[in-house]
Amino acid sequence: VRGFETSTIKNMPEERMKSLKFVKLSPQALSPSKGSDKAAGFDLKSAYKYVIEPRSKAMVKTDLKIMLPEGCYGRIAPRSGLTWKNGIDVGAGVIDEDYRGDVRVILFNHSDEPFTIEAGDRIAQLICEKIYYPELEEVQIAPLAAAA
Repeated sequence: VRGFETSTIKNMPEERMKSLKFVKLSPQALSPSKGSDKAAGFDLKSAYKYVIEPRSKAMVKTDLKIMLPEGCYGRIAPRSGLTWKNGIDVGAGVIDEDYRGDVRVILFNHSDEPFTIEAGDRIAQLICEKIYYPELEEVQIAPLAAAA
């Protein structure tokens, strides 16, 4: 997929960088969506069918590439219903601002039953969060915390 190189970001006007851009890598890919206007995250959907065996895990493909807004990273978070009802959890996922690979979601089946994911099922949510990039500085002694 062309047009998603890091250099492209530097040349974009500021107003264009307020959106979450994505590219579908296959006909099976489905657009991220929100459950409501004020939902914290965008639902990510599986591009394929998977069966996750009990006490096992799977790397689920979305067949999406994304370009996050400037100054943000993406956090892959669980969908509460999937966790509560089925014992399916999402592995910690962080998408760096400059990552341009295929977005995949690690799912863990904590139950005693196989769990089937159909193509198109909502599997996780992508939350865009602001990030601060501090300079790294080594010191000889840790600074003392101010007394409260």
